[in-house]
Amino acid sequence: MHHALRSSLFLLALIGGQAVASTSHSLGIERKQYGESIAYDMNAAGQVAAVIKEKDGTPHAVFFEKGKLVKLELPGETESEAKRINDKGEIVGSSKKGEIWRAFIRTRDHGTHDLGTLGGPNSYGAALNQTGQAAGFSDTPERDWHAFLYTPGEPLKDLGTLGGRVSYASGINNQGQVVGSSMITDGTRRAFLYDAASGMRDLGTLGGRTSSATAINDHGIVVGASEMKDRRWHAFMHDGKQMIDLGAKIGFGDSFATGINNEGHVVGVVDTADLRLSFIWRDNKMTLHAAGKSLYLTNAINDGGQVIGASYDRGLYAATMPSNAIPFVDMGGNKILGFNVVMLLLALTIAIFRKRLKGLFFESKLFFRT
Repeated sequence: MHHALRSSLFLLALIGGQAVASTSHSLGIERKQYGESIAYDMNAAGQVAAVIKEKDGTPHAVFFEKGKLVKLELPGETESEAKRINDKGEIVGSSKKGEIWRAFIRTRDHGTHDLGTLGGPNSYGAALNQTGQAAGFSDTPERDWHAFLYTPGEPLKDLGTLGGRVSYASGINNQGQVVGSSMITDGTRRAFLYDAASGMRDLGTLGGRTSSATAINDHGIVVGASEMKDRRWHAFMHDGKQMIDLGAKIGFGDSFATGINNEGHVVGVVDTADLRLSFIWRDNKMTLHAAGKSLYLTNAINDGGQVIGASYDRGLYAATMPSNAIPFVDMGGNKILGFNVVMLLLALTIAIFRKRLKGLFFESKLFFRT
């Protein structure tokens, strides 16, 4: 029997044996007024960094708090995105004018600050910590793409690569450690961890050629996804010494870890040919949540245990879900199955560089295989 069909029948059997609870909560960004929406991050005060899709299809960065939405528009911009928010309410994102994208940090006191570039025309803001340090990626004078670290009052720091021409940063913690993906000398991409003392370090793979890191917590625990020997993909957690296979705890579909908080709770998504689920790994237990009842996209998890992303009902809408929500499937802490994954970050960055950002934020087929 085909693997996807076996997976679907397995899931349908589980559905039949368990009550499926509605677990996500809409943030209340009105679709009739603002169109589709995706929440990317939420701080301890409940302030949200999000993206809305205008009625004409244009995505814009927004700040959302207690039912009030503020568009973070810059003069002359055509589209924008907001990716992370810290407890000060500072937001990192990117804004497009013409064909040029520039990374920015927006603060209430000082407005929007252009982070500049590494010598080329474009830059993208991807991550932000509590001290105002940011990480992202920019093109260089040679038109390569390099991960950067921004520290307030200083120019962008080029984090280099693992030997290839390209690197992308996707996460940063409060110690200034940065994670992302970088080409190695043979052109394949590897998850990396950067810190000031050791520079950029290759985190390896789970046996395949390629891996990518998406987030890191203050304890230095990194999450992302890795290719396996058979070209399948597994979500991983790296504890500083070894890459731990989270994918082996589910065993079907495509999975990718997208966020981790300081409690070590990991979130991500699972795709099969027929079904979308989100997953949460916490307290040595893996739980799965049906996309129709929970989050279709998981972009972050904060220290309050709120998973931030978007649900889907004839369109995406910004929503959150508690990490202890009633599960669709409870895999337990030790059940081992085989797993398959798609790499969200690389699909995102490839789409950016092909100038398809408008579709990227709102067309799920650009995020995952169907």
